[in-house]
Amino acid sequence: MREFGELESAIMDALWRADRPLAVREVRESMDYDRDVAYTTVMTVTNILFHKGLLDRRKCGRAWQYWPRESREEHTARVMREVFSGCGDPHTTMLRFVESCSDEDMARLGAALREVRSRRARAS
Repeated sequence: MREFGELESAIMDALWRADRPLAVREVRESMDYDRDVAYTTVMTVTNILFHKGLLDRRKCGRAWQYWPRESREEHTARVMREVFSGCGDPHTTMLRFVESCSDEDMARLGAALREVRSRRARAS
């Protein structure tokens, strides 16, 4: 499942890499994208991402400045939760996902599970 089209991904990547809100002109300049894209196209797609709830914005002079509402990691985790909650059989889906993981991914998953269990134990 892919949430973003190519241009949306390039815009989100530019904003996730940024250390501050960016105007559309700055987004366009910092995007990694194979084709030259018109300013108005980037402006339109950025506005669409705002209306989808993925970006926040504020007026700065005549231009809007945009920034992501979530970090890349928070966004990815939310999309993963949506996939697992929307599937027919979450157990089997998770099992198939874990079966497809590399040994390195399995080690990261094990470490993440231990960390979450530890945090929950400390909180209770």
